[in-house]
Amino acid sequence: MGDLTLPYSLRFFIALGLSFLIGLERESSGAKTKGIVFAGVRTYSLIGTYGFGCAWLVSVNVPWALPMGMMALGALALAGYLAKLKTGHVGWTSEVAAMLTFVIGALCLLGDIWVPMALGIVGTFLLSEKAKLESYVERLDKAEFLAVIKFLLVSLIILPVLPNEEYTEFRLNPRHIWQIVVLVSAIGFGGYFLTKKFGSRIGLWLSGLLGGIVSSTAVSFAVGRIAQQQPSQGFRALQASILAGSVMYLRILVLIWLISPKFIEHVWWQLLVLSAIGFMLSFQKGIFTTDKAEVGPLRNPFEIKPALIFATLFVLMSVATVLMQKVYGNAGVMVLAGVIGVTDIDPFILSLVGQEGQVQTLIVSAILVSMMSNTIMKGIYFGVLSKTTRVSTALRYGIWALLHIPLILFWR
Repeated sequence: MGDLTLPYSLRFFIALGLSFLIGLERESSGAKTKGIVFAGVRTYSLIGTYGFGCAWLVSVNVPWALPMGMMALGALALAGYLAKLKTGHVGWTSEVAAMLTFVIGALCLLGDIWVPMALGIVGTFLLSEKAKLESYVERLDKAEFLAVIKFLLVSLIILPVLPNEEYTEFRLNPRHIWQIVVLVSAIGFGGYFLTKKFGSRIGLWLSGLLGGIVSSTAVSFAVGRIAQQQPSQGFRALQASILAGSVMYLRILVLIWLISPKFIEHVWWQLLVLSAIGFMLSFQKGIFTTDKAEVGPLRNPFEIKPALIFATLFVLMSVATVLMQKVYGNAGVMVLAGVIGVTDIDPFILSLVGQEGQVQTLIVSAILVSMMSNTIMKGIYFGVLSKTTRVSTALRYGIWALLHIPLILFWR
């Protein structure tokens, strides 16, 4: 038997209240649709008290009372459902709700009180939000649904079974690696849905802000194509590209804080300064205009293959960083940081902050160099596509990249 610290009288009134709540929703729903109601407020309240009574009999050594009570109610629900079928009505939501009410009533006596309260509140919510839930189902994108399932698979199924041990001289921890994959995917996943929901409504600037959560490089390509196809949108597309890059610094700051909080005190102000510089460089008249141009549908950021690619890149960057430092010293790591900016810098940066030991000047400098390199490459990507804004692109991205240098040299 569960925790009975609450008095029986209070538990009884909780059972009655939850049953009344479900009955109220069912009766009001039937009144709105003018359909046949299996049971109303009084009947559901009686079902809840019936379940409580059966549970009481169990507590006084009548163990068959609860299963027999459930069977009796199930027979009544079946009879009601068959009667509805004869009149052409389908659906047995109310009958299932009645069975749930019986269980809630019984659990109010036999279980921890939070269980029936959660069942009652969640059950009422699901019953009352039928129209909204059906509209969500109608708008559901199958690819997105499968992506959600895959994300749950890698985060709730695969992650717990991976070994939490370090292997090889490079100290590779499978669970730690996969945790980073899940974390980055989750942030990108959230950014994707935010971009899909708000990006096309409010214009390019918001698409840039939200798209930067997914991939600032991808946004630079996407808005660069818009500028190429619609030269009149060139400056607004440039603005969106810079905004996405500004968000990149904040995104990486959050990732570093989640993965290795000890790094935050050494890099937080540099990343905030660089992000603020980007926001200032993006400012121009008309920043909040709600134009109709869209960045275009960003690719859903979570698929199994990209997740495996990210994990592979993370491992390669971890190994490459250690080897470069052993063979070529600090200069090798800095060269690697500069080259890696051509592609995705997240695996490289996270491999650096994931290393054990004290925070070194080399690591912080390498992070800033990789960001500078990536900023330069995004400016090149956008400038090649947007012919009408090449001067402005070179000027803004050039200033932004140069301002990394004093932070690299005087990061302390």
